[in-house]
Amino acid sequence: MFFTDIPNNRIHIYDPATGQTTVHRENTGGANGLMFTPTGALLACEMKARRVTRESNGEIQTVVEKAGGKRINQSNDLDLDGKGGYYFTDPNYGQKDDIQMEKECVYYVDRGGKVSQVVDDCLKPNGIVLSLDKKTLYVGDNGSNKVRAYDIQENGTVNNGRDFAKMAEGQTTGGDGMTIDQLGNVYVTAQEFVWIFDPAGKEVAKIKVPENPANCTFGRDNMLYITAKTGFYGVKMNVSGRR
Repeated sequence: MFFTDIPNNRIHIYDPATGQTTVHRENTGGANGLMFTPTGALLACEMKARRVTRESNGEIQTVVEKAGGKRINQSNDLDLDGKGGYYFTDPNYGQKDDIQMEKECVYYVDRGGKVSQVVDDCLKPNGIVLSLDKKTLYVGDNGSNKVRAYDIQENGTVNNGRDFAKMAEGQTTGGDGMTIDQLGNVYVTAQEFVWIFDPAGKEVAKIKVPENPANCTFGRDNMLYITAKTGFYGVKMNVSGRR
């Protein structure tokens, strides 16, 4: 299980068999969201370096640094579309110098490497995950404490943006990393919980975490792994993650 430590510029590996954690990479450019491609390459959203990278066989290559000729803000999280492309969120958490983007948006990168802006109606897009059938894009808007949903078109663009779910009532901000289980339930880290919503956007459960969680994903044997401010946690579930 690979996870990032943004302040310390590290990517760690946790081995469930031994319970040991080792450092995979130092000086990560503030890497946040990670995703493996089907070929085993590791994509990373490097917030501080303001780029998306691809690591394969120990070599790191920049795959996205600009969109529409402008430098991106702080790539945060990403998910694959199942057709050789991927979506990534690009909020701004304190970047003050050389700001070129007018908005904080979501971008689509097709299998040929072309970068296109697809979502511009979130205040601060953060976590991102696709539905099981790859027809719906879910985006956690940290600026509004909501999850937005969009219909994915054949060319990778999206439309029909709508509110899918809201976390704690009375909170105007919140929502970080996301994942999805085998039933299509969407998991969102926000406040001190992992919130679980069914495919219709109805809250079905909450998992309280000892400290505010930042991200979550499934591993083997129905284990839900959760990163938080200083800790790394695991919860045994009755469902598995998507395959």
